[in-house]
Amino acid sequence: MAFPAGFGWGAATAAYQVEGGWDADGKGPSVWDTFTHQGGERVFKNQTGDVACGSYTLWEEDLKCIKQLGLTHYRFSLSWSRLLPDGTTGFINQKGIDYYNKIIDDLLTNGVTPIVTLYHFDLPQALEDQGGWLSEATIESFDKYARFCFSTFGDRVKQWITINEPNIYAMLGYELGIFPPGVPHSGTGGYQAAHNMIKAHARSWHSYDSLFRKEQKGMVSLSIFAGWAEPADPNSVSDQEAAKRAISFCLDFIAKPIFIDGDYPEVVKSQVASMSKKQGYPSSRLPEFTEEEKRMIKGTADFFAVQYYTTRLVKYQENKKRELGILQDAETEILTDPSWISLDWVYVVPWGIRKLLKYVKDTYNNPVIYITENGFPQLDPVSLDDTQRWEYFRQTFQELFKAIQLDKVNLKVYCAWSLLDNFEWDRGYSSRFGLFHVDFEDPARPRVPYTSAKEYAKIIQKNGLEGDA
Repeated sequence: MAFPAGFGWGAATAAYQVEGGWDADGKGPSVWDTFTHQGGERVFKNQTGDVACGSYTLWEEDLKCIKQLGLTHYRFSLSWSRLLPDGTTGFINQKGIDYYNKIIDDLLTNGVTPIVTLYHFDLPQALEDQGGWLSEATIESFDKYARFCFSTFGDRVKQWITINEPNIYAMLGYELGIFPPGVPHSGTGGYQAAHNMIKAHARSWHSYDSLFRKEQKGMVSLSIFAGWAEPADPNSVSDQEAAKRAISFCLDFIAKPIFIDGDYPEVVKSQVASMSKKQGYPSSRLPEFTEEEKRMIKGTADFFAVQYYTTRLVKYQENKKRELGILQDAETEILTDPSWISLDWVYVVPWGIRKLLKYVKDTYNNPVIYITENGFPQLDPVSLDDTQRWEYFRQTFQELFKAIQLDKVNLKVYCAWSLLDNFEWDRGYSSRFGLFHVDFEDPARPRVPYTSAKEYAKIIQKNGLEGDA
């Protein structure tokens, strides 16, 4: 089962989850610094990313892990407030530039291609204070930040992700309030935040296109979270429609404007409009793009970056009580199959990734696809010999192989989440996705390979699995 020649094997991390050094060398506070320092058990055991994996001072150790795996690609994110402490180019933190320059240069020296994310959930607190992603002003701030990064690092970085999972952050941060800023806005916040993120992405893509592409010759996209959805009852037409709506409200909500026509899926627009009307709103709670904005948004991605972890069953759930919320607008109930193995929120469904890739190919004009995250958590107590978890990875690679060979999906890069055990947002350090174990009790934060890391290294070396699919 050899993968195509030149297939990219990577692993991913994100700044707040691994760096630590939360206020070191002039870094400004991000929303996660503020949120975790407020306590209140919003994060498991009130844990924080103040130190995390210590990657801000231990980059050399991370590089050893990358080399041990033999990665061809490494995806990491820039801390916006480490580079621009108040979120603006009014003050630029040279120590932040130096840190990321070293990472980029070391990767290239070792033959590893950097995939760099501009924004992975850690908005500068100074911008959140001015409304964050609910404010149109953040679009302009993001575009200026993106231009700064393109001009500073773009001579060497050729693969950019603007925003990580806008659909998830809009939902968890601004709809439900589980993530910073921690204030729920049911039925409105998620849509407004995603609306602004889509426009911010498009603006920064155009900035790259007009100012940097000719000279730098790189590619720009954004990473979209997508679970797969199957009807709870495959024979029920209403469940079949509900499963389609679930995909429309999650993946297509972001992808259709950017890859197809600059606008939201029709089913999303009609569902939210009709629900808003029933609830007595004068107009739809879903913001509208102007015709000019649609033209600006359409076609603003150079490849399709998707993040898959799991699959869910979806059942039609009429919103009889006219409750506010995105799931209520979609009129879906999300379930799981009792036969699926549960690892925290990740249910192990490797075949879902093949179905998702086929859907992306068929719906979005057979794009070049990067899987920028995929993985499986271990919950404490963990064993370094994680043979069962490796089996889930192996099954996933078999499905990717089928997607490439049988479905002719144009998949070019796979990034495992994550290189290291790290600060897993509201789960703190209780959910371990790393290929390398990190001892968070030891000040030296030693990295030790799990069995999965050793097995993944073999796959990378062979560019595929032993035997046939």
